[in-house]
Amino acid sequence: MWYWLTLGGEPFITFGTSHIIMLLIYFIGIVIFILFLKKILSNTTLYNIIRWILFSLLILSEVSYQTWTAVNGIWSLREHTPLHLCGIAGITGAIALVTHNRKLIQITFFIGLIPALLALVTPELPYDVPHYRFWKFFIHHTAISWASIFLVATNSLKINFKSLLETFGYLLLYAIIIGFFINPFLDSNYLYLSHTPTATTPLDMLGSGIWYYINLCVLAFIAFFVQLQIYKLLKREKSTLK
Repeated sequence: MWYWLTLGGEPFITFGTSHIIMLLIYFIGIVIFILFLKKILSNTTLYNIIRWILFSLLILSEVSYQTWTAVNGIWSLREHTPLHLCGIAGITGAIALVTHNRKLIQITFFIGLIPALLALVTPELPYDVPHYRFWKFFIHHTAISWASIFLVATNSLKINFKSLLETFGYLLLYAIIIGFFINPFLDSNYLYLSHTPTATTPLDMLGSGIWYYINLCVLAFIAFFVQLQIYKLLKREKSTLK
């Protein structure tokens, strides 16, 4: 069946066989990257091959998704604009892979690594393999998270607590714009500021009302702090390779 043109399919099963396999691929990919980091850093051709593969996956995932929704007549500003955190990370990551812009690398790392991983663990996904939506979701979010690691591991930039606070400030500003202007105007749920995702996620434990937003900010800050420690580990690993 030509899955590109269909809306129906087998329902996705969280932690089913296909889900577990995709998670294993994600973690195995990170392990392989770390094991071959020295070779990647010393081989310009290999570095560029990986860089352009990640760039292609990010761009093709977003373009194909927008095309799929349009072909099926379901595209809308309310649901299909790439304004969620992973959508923004995919865009900043793709640009950073081309330009090596330090600020974009920093932003992509903080908003792309753990958010994309959490999405992979708790997918908000209607269809299982072999549907297009299944492949798009896992390829896109895996590429976002991998690109976040690749960018900081292969570029000579310094990320510290000041970088964390700066990016967190950008995120808060973006959340204010989405929460007070975009979501009310479109009746949308970007950044899950209107309500929690339909899938079961850690966001369900954040309470309701004002406490939901406070806890969401705290959770984001904790995620950023954890990612800073991951960066330090990557930096330490990179220094041992010299």
